[in-house]
Amino acid sequence: MTRELLMKTDIGQRYPDGNVDLPRAKEGGVDAMFFSVYTPENYYPGRFEIKNTFRVVELALDQIKKNNNAIELALNASDIERINKSGKIAAFLDLEGGYDLYGDLNLLRALYRLGLRSMQLTAHNTTNAFIDACNDVYTWGGINDHGKAVIKEMNDLGMVINVAHASNDAIIQSAAASRHPVIYSHGGFYKIVDHPRCITDEAAKAIAGNGGVIGVHFGSLFNNPKYWEWQKPNNPVRSQPVPQPKTPRIFSSQVTVQTIEDVDKELAQTVPLNFRGTIPDEYWMHVDQLAKVIDYGVKLVGEDHIALGSDFDGGPELPHEIKDISDYPQITIAMQKLGYNDQRIKKILGLNWLRVIRQVTE
Repeated sequence: MTRELLMKTDIGQRYPDGNVDLPRAKEGGVDAMFFSVYTPENYYPGRFEIKNTFRVVELALDQIKKNNNAIELALNASDIERINKSGKIAAFLDLEGGYDLYGDLNLLRALYRLGLRSMQLTAHNTTNAFIDACNDVYTWGGINDHGKAVIKEMNDLGMVINVAHASNDAIIQSAAASRHPVIYSHGGFYKIVDHPRCITDEAAKAIAGNGGVIGVHFGSLFNNPKYWEWQKPNNPVRSQPVPQPKTPRIFSSQVTVQTIEDVDKELAQTVPLNFRGTIPDEYWMHVDQLAKVIDYGVKLVGEDHIALGSDFDGGPELPHEIKDISDYPQITIAMQKLGYNDQRIKKILGLNWLRVIRQVTE
């Protein structure tokens, strides 16, 4: 919803750029989607994350209502199935980024009342007051007591807990603390690409052990070792940082000279949030490599715990054969080439997500 917020556009119209709009989603055969609302780091220094989160949730609901002939809000798995039977796309609201850096439970309850049913615990790539992010300072050694309280509240409400972007310890501890399955919505595997945003085998097994699901990201950065090696010199990423106790760095100072409108103007320069570089042919990932990563996950944790986490319009360097959401069938073709049967493919394409959503929300 960042694009729609800042550019006043409409997801019901076909965009000339970017990866997602409703006409192309329908062409790609998409039945349901995590309808992501996003509060990026730009809003944290001025403590605008709460205001931004509530306005993007409101905008998402408005866009869904405006395009009700094609898409409808789903609050649980039964809704998703009912909406699909009516020929529409089901939108399951998911928040990426900090709903509140302090983790106020009353704000969480208010977001639930508005229809939010899935939420990432970390403030995107930033450690907040209750959980460590994967490539920020480590303050809590994973999650602290308030992190456990946020998890309990989400369990009680029936909200899907998303541990993408969390540190390795935080993922493992969150899976242990939650009564319900947790998800890792989008990322790669650390054994394939040693980027801190990728999940370790240990953490993946912890998620699967609690019935959860790992969504495989579509980007070269997390899935293609050749591309990662090529990127490393220009794009250095720290290995997971040493613990730094006391206060997460986001709280060490507050920017008071910027308004939220100033931040909007700054962020608008980057919209749509897509990869804009050029990739030499030898480093450009093909969809068969993405299928190999999916297969690594299936062999590691089983076919019931792997799904797709495209991160469309989130910046990934998409595989050669996928330009946008209309090319979703390319993933199916690649999995068929691996010899996967229809039942396994259906699980990975969506039934695994549906199972977790049913367990958590119903």
